[in-house]
Amino acid sequence: MRIQLSDHFTYRKLLTFTLPSILMMIFTSIYGVVDGLFVSNFAGDIPFKAVNLIMPFLMIVATVGFMFGSGGTAIVANTFGAGHKEKANRYFSLFVYVTFALGMVFAAAAFIFLRPISALLGAEGEILENCVLYGRIVLCALPFLVLQFLFQSFFVAAEKPRIGLFVIIAAGITNMVLDAVLVTLLPQEYKLAGAAIATAASQFVGGFVPLIYFFRPNSSILRLGKTRFDGRAILKASINGSSEFMSNVSMSLVGMLYNIQLLHFAGDDGVAAYGVMMYVSMIFSAVFFGYSVGTAPVIGYHNGAGNHAELRGILKKSMVILAISGLVMLATAELLAVPLARVFVGYSPSLTAMTAHGFVIFAVSFPFMGYAIFASGFFTALNDGVTSAIISFLRTLVFQLGAVILLPMIWELDGIWWSVVVAEVMAVVFSVIFLIAKRKRYRYL
Repeated sequence: MRIQLSDHFTYRKLLTFTLPSILMMIFTSIYGVVDGLFVSNFAGDIPFKAVNLIMPFLMIVATVGFMFGSGGTAIVANTFGAGHKEKANRYFSLFVYVTFALGMVFAAAAFIFLRPISALLGAEGEILENCVLYGRIVLCALPFLVLQFLFQSFFVAAEKPRIGLFVIIAAGITNMVLDAVLVTLLPQEYKLAGAAIATAASQFVGGFVPLIYFFRPNSSILRLGKTRFDGRAILKASINGSSEFMSNVSMSLVGMLYNIQLLHFAGDDGVAAYGVMMYVSMIFSAVFFGYSVGTAPVIGYHNGAGNHAELRGILKKSMVILAISGLVMLATAELLAVPLARVFVGYSPSLTAMTAHGFVIFAVSFPFMGYAIFASGFFTALNDGVTSAIISFLRTLVFQLGAVILLPMIWELDGIWWSVVVAEVMAVVFSVIFLIAKRKRYRYL
């Protein structure tokens, strides 16, 4: 069954259309988790800690892909909804070319300054050397990771979410197969480099294959071709996608602060425990991000077409879907906390206990997490990048920074785990406020 952006979306059609995006995000998270598993169990705890320290910075460098992916998709979908197909394709081509160029510039700058940045994040001695080794190899493929993030959104806008899923599966299989070969078979001193090569290769696949698809004649509504520089469109996409940019930068910055706090309250084991939680929680939160990515082009199209009744229907159905998903995730996470901790750090009973205990607390955030993620994506799709950015800024930076600084003063290590829960609850409160305040302007309630 082919589903078009212009369709009326029932629960079944909404879930069917967004499922490939959800699976795409989940699979992206899973192969990231597998990468961590191989490093932790075969390369050792020092390389694992190094990867956890440098990964937030690498994600910051790649966030330009999320920015133009979400912000650009909203513009392209809105333009299609208004009936301007050729203009929409010019915008699409412009965003792809600009994003790739920026990815190359950012990767080169990060490669040069990686050592002082790693030291600034608290890396010393062997951990510092491992940060530099892993980071520089991964940065070689970073422009393609940027494109991978970009195309995750545009495959949905092209009405081809399943092809986007197949690309991510191909990238993930590349990563996992190379991990299995390089990390397990190479001598100990080369295992971390093998993991980095596996990651870089998967990023290349994830970014290069979509380029080939969209450059060639295809059955989607989007195709790469000639365009012209449009500073206003680039600025609008940047502002509109600033929420996703802010969200990813903020999460990375907060991750750095978490590591600093954990080093203070729990030492290196705290960083390792947090790393495990981040790997696992990525799978759970990927459901919400995937749903937001999957619905964004639909929302953008119907907003451009002036179909407010459909917007109201999508918003109400989404609230129900997110509530059920969050409760299922909470129950699942509570049941699997100990087994998952053992999979990653079963070699240390004390670290396993710390990780499982922290994850039981952390999981309480899941019923709230989806609403703020969706609300931010909802306003991005409506081309209201300012409101979307404010929600993301509050959720991922202000509330989390405040909580992770203040709560450990009261509850020490447990305060760090509870800070995520407090931040998500506060984000939901403010998301509801914005949804109510903007209801007359966009007529979705």
